[in-house]
Amino acid sequence: MRLMKVATCNLNQWAMDFDCNVKNIKESIDEAKRAGAVIRLGPELEITGYGCEDHFLELDTVMHAWECLKDILSGPLTDGILCSIGMPVIKDSERYNCQVLCFNRKIVMIRPKMWLANDGNYRELRWFTAWKLKDKLVDFQLPGDISEALSQTSVPFGYGYIQFLDTTVAAEVCEELFTPIPPHAELALNGVEVFMNASGSHHQLRKLDVRLRAFIDATHTRGGVYMYSNHQGCDGGRLYYDGCACVVMNGELVAQGSQFSLKDVEVVVASVDLDAVASLRGSISSFQEQASYKTTVPSVAAPYSLCQPFNLKISLSSPLQINYHCSEEEIAYGPGCWLWDYLRRSGASGFLLPLSGGADSSSVAAIVGCMCQLVVKDIAKGDEQVKADAIRIGHYADGEFPTDSKEFAKRIFYTVFMGSENSSEATRTRAKVLADEIGSWHLDVSIDGIVSALLSLFQTVTGKRPRYKLDGGSNVENLGLQNIQARIRMVLAFMFASLLPWVHGKSGFYLVLGSSNVDEGLRGYLTKYDCSSADLNPIGSISKQDLRAFLRWAATHLGFSSLADIEAAPPTAELEPIRSNYSQLDEVDMGMTYEELSVYGRLRKIFRCGPVSMFKNLCYRWGSKLTPSEVAEKVKHFFKYYSMNRHKMVVLTPSYHAESYSPDDNRYDLRQFLYNSRWPYQFRKMDNVVKELNGDSIAIKEPSGMGVVAAGSGNPNVGV
Repeated sequence: MRLMKVATCNLNQWAMDFDCNVKNIKESIDEAKRAGAVIRLGPELEITGYGCEDHFLELDTVMHAWECLKDILSGPLTDGILCSIGMPVIKDSERYNCQVLCFNRKIVMIRPKMWLANDGNYRELRWFTAWKLKDKLVDFQLPGDISEALSQTSVPFGYGYIQFLDTTVAAEVCEELFTPIPPHAELALNGVEVFMNASGSHHQLRKLDVRLRAFIDATHTRGGVYMYSNHQGCDGGRLYYDGCACVVMNGELVAQGSQFSLKDVEVVVASVDLDAVASLRGSISSFQEQASYKTTVPSVAAPYSLCQPFNLKISLSSPLQINYHCSEEEIAYGPGCWLWDYLRRSGASGFLLPLSGGADSSSVAAIVGCMCQLVVKDIAKGDEQVKADAIRIGHYADGEFPTDSKEFAKRIFYTVFMGSENSSEATRTRAKVLADEIGSWHLDVSIDGIVSALLSLFQTVTGKRPRYKLDGGSNVENLGLQNIQARIRMVLAFMFASLLPWVHGKSGFYLVLGSSNVDEGLRGYLTKYDCSSADLNPIGSISKQDLRAFLRWAATHLGFSSLADIEAAPPTAELEPIRSNYSQLDEVDMGMTYEELSVYGRLRKIFRCGPVSMFKNLCYRWGSKLTPSEVAEKVKHFFKYYSMNRHKMVVLTPSYHAESYSPDDNRYDLRQFLYNSRWPYQFRKMDNVVKELNGDSIAIKEPSGMGVVAAGSGNPNVGV
């Protein structure tokens, strides 16, 4: 038997905070060594943080990374343990995303990434070059001070593996696993037994299975030990890296870390028998045949042994059942952990949320409540870092710390119901009850006086006073009156966030939370610069349907029972007068259901459908209940309002990324914001298809209106 302990980790790094990052790296190596591991794998670009973006273009960033690596290697930390450490490296004139493989205070080799992530949220080709030489390793001259400190002048650089006396180890970096011909396939044929995948993978609802299945498939027919390390937390942007460091052996999961956690460092250890890898490979005839005429991959010799012989003191890791969170748990824990990282690192003293009693703002409140529960639980488990952060943020006296989530919420969470004459007593009551369940400091204020003052000013200047449509006003008047209410709430929210701490004798400021969901953003069903304009939005990339399922789950599992009543209520903005024969409803205002919006969003983004392709796809999907002409009208209606309101995405509040059809213009969904909203060519093509299907020569009317709406206008927000 060739027994070996390996360690991989989740690290909560912070882009450009080198002190924080090196501290976490050192702690993870130290913990791995204490567990008896001889290999330690860290996440991609762990020294700098993955989310540095254009900071990678600065020479300072690369220089600081080398300085930090020198610090890590200057002591006994890497004695007897192979450490894979992620950082940017400049060779000649090119910048590479690298894993630096270190052992016994020396650099054994540097492995540059060959296939860069360059879609969705990723822009690695903007900052790095892909390594293209696969047939040889080249010499890399170490920077002068590093060379002097390590007593090394050069190291092997490129695609290859390390040949120890008793096993072989190689790196495969993040995106490379998901390429059509991944490196591990070729490396396995060359005898590599241990694969180290350093990643920077973000959370997305219901996507963990894709990642885990890739690890399992990598070793199921090829054999091997596959180690996976990831960032975990918010490193400074919209993404939450969801950890789940794990070890897979011969197609079986043998160790799995947490997906959502407040910990800065989590080390996952597995004990494996490498003879089991050799045995599996020897039993597969096709593997033997392909290995006999493989393309040779270059290697670096390391005259050390990593394995131990048969030893009953070492318990082998057994196969585990994969632990998955349901999507409702993902919505609670992912944004909750993201908010905690942002809160503790921003210098803020808490959050303020305009709480309407509707589904969206109540979801945000529940996520903050969940965050408070996670903080108290981790403190009870003995996490000193969480405890120190909570004491500082909550302004606790010496010797005190949070022991009750509701008490902690009272210190760090303000909720404000900003009602008007159009607000119902039901939503006012629901907001108050939910705030009490969570423990937030709740305010109930009326904005009618401010609205009246603004309308009086407008009347003084223009001689006219707008009326609601129900009272005989035009659509323009009706929309203007709704937008006034929505924008006043934004101004009040920021005023309360900056001044309420002062009122209560606290230092600092509060971060304003937004509460528009992904479907409203896609349709543009929100007022530009209303309550959707905030500091952060934890649900901005989550669909209405998922949020309603989350509310039902949270009512039971988080203990906020009022959420069940909130979920059952029909979505309404409450920006128009309530009459006995009329009540404003979101889906009526939008001219489409939230279920339809989710379908449009997925076809538009995930399946890359323009109007004509979307129409054809929906003819198949909805053909049993709608005619082609009706499908065409629905698609036209969506694209008309999507393009008219696209400009709102330019100023969308930074939102937690959770959904692959997010319309976030700032990082993910890069498109123009000035459209011809009539889509004349596309809609005409659609009409021609309808005519062919119906045998009808009657022209189908195009939606009226052209271009975007004026900046700052738009439909009212939901759940203000």
